[in-house]
Amino acid sequence: MKIDRKATKQLIDWKTKKNRKPLVLQGARQVGKTWLMKEFGKAHFSNIAYFNFEEQPDLKQLFEKNRNIPRLIENLSYVNGEPISPEETLIVFDEIQDCPDALNSLKYFYEKSPEYSVICAGSLLGVAMSRGASFPVGKVDFLTIHPITFSEFLSSADHELLDYIENIDELNPIPDIFFNRLLDQFKAYFISGGMPEAVVALIGNKDMNETQTVLQNIIKAYTLDFSKYSSESDFHKINYIWSSLPSQLARDNKKFLYQAVKPGARAREYENALLWLENSGLVHKIYKVEKPALPLSAYRDLSAFKIYLDDVGVLRRLALLNPVAISEGNRLFTEFKGALSENYILQSLVAQFEEIPSYWTSGNMAELDFLLQIENEIIPVEVKSDVNVRSKSLAVYKKKYNPKIAVRYSLRNLKYNDGVLNIPMFMADYSQKLMEYAF
Repeated sequence: MKIDRKATKQLIDWKTKKNRKPLVLQGARQVGKTWLMKEFGKAHFSNIAYFNFEEQPDLKQLFEKNRNIPRLIENLSYVNGEPISPEETLIVFDEIQDCPDALNSLKYFYEKSPEYSVICAGSLLGVAMSRGASFPVGKVDFLTIHPITFSEFLSSADHELLDYIENIDELNPIPDIFFNRLLDQFKAYFISGGMPEAVVALIGNKDMNETQTVLQNIIKAYTLDFSKYSSESDFHKINYIWSSLPSQLARDNKKFLYQAVKPGARAREYENALLWLENSGLVHKIYKVEKPALPLSAYRDLSAFKIYLDDVGVLRRLALLNPVAISEGNRLFTEFKGALSENYILQSLVAQFEEIPSYWTSGNMAELDFLLQIENEIIPVEVKSDVNVRSKSLAVYKKKYNPKIAVRYSLRNLKYNDGVLNIPMFMADYSQKLMEYAF
């Protein structure tokens, strides 16, 4: 089964880049980094030299106090079973966070042997970096790999629909014959989410039970990482936070509360555990701002934030929401206060825009789901999980700040009216393009 990942184009651009540096892929475990590296290597190189430091711990010895790249290449060639050619071989270092010396060697590949194509990944690289692992600052390029987007999902589920949606170039309603099909596929996407193995189980194998099992196994793998890669003192705290996330998002006010993690829990006791989840790429922290001014990051209230998961399918499975909801109208989008819908929109926005969104409140009067900073514009964003789009908060914000445009995601059709751009949730991946049309 073929899924067209947008990151493939970025990898091709990296391969042909002048003054190319070793490339580091970041992203949560199970988002498809290893598959991407191998498929890219097969398609664009004659050979792949693949090394996994988690599966082959003895590899670490090759890098100990070794700054001689020709000698290192010679040794790696022996392990690989065939010569490593600068022009024809893609060198892949997987789970590189398990070998700080290999991480540090990227500096010498760049400075002394830039002719080699080196790409690496580490599911918990952010955790390793936060602990002060030796890192070649300025000597590598980064690429963040996100879960499969809905548009990538369509590349396998219904390529005709993908072609249609890709070619929308004006803000006119989508004909029902396409709208309804897109909505049906979007519901299916909420079942699998963006984890490649879950997508394959749903689309390729057409097995919803297998999809459920895959997602549960991914969650189990995450919890094993908690015990393997965190300190003993943080392990249980990470588990408590992780388990609390569905209930945190089920409240009307989705502000993260440490007391909801465990009775009596305090920020200073649990903030390191929450930081671990952030650094692992499993969650996104969205700060509150009360003054929507530039730059938004300068006006964040660091004591008030929401926590969303990296993938909507994992959130659905963690919340034990049964896939049967797919056959019950729009229930899948509206369950537990529309948290799945909000999580999906954030997931899509994070993959498109450089600045992570914030959210806005005005005392007890109003609250907007997200604020986006795009260049020098601040865009208010509201997520409605159904066709009812009445919004006191968006009206309050518009009256107070008069934004150039406001964006609403809902199950209504594409429309731009009175300064409000209504984007169907299944078109969230095209937000940047649609906003440009509205401007």
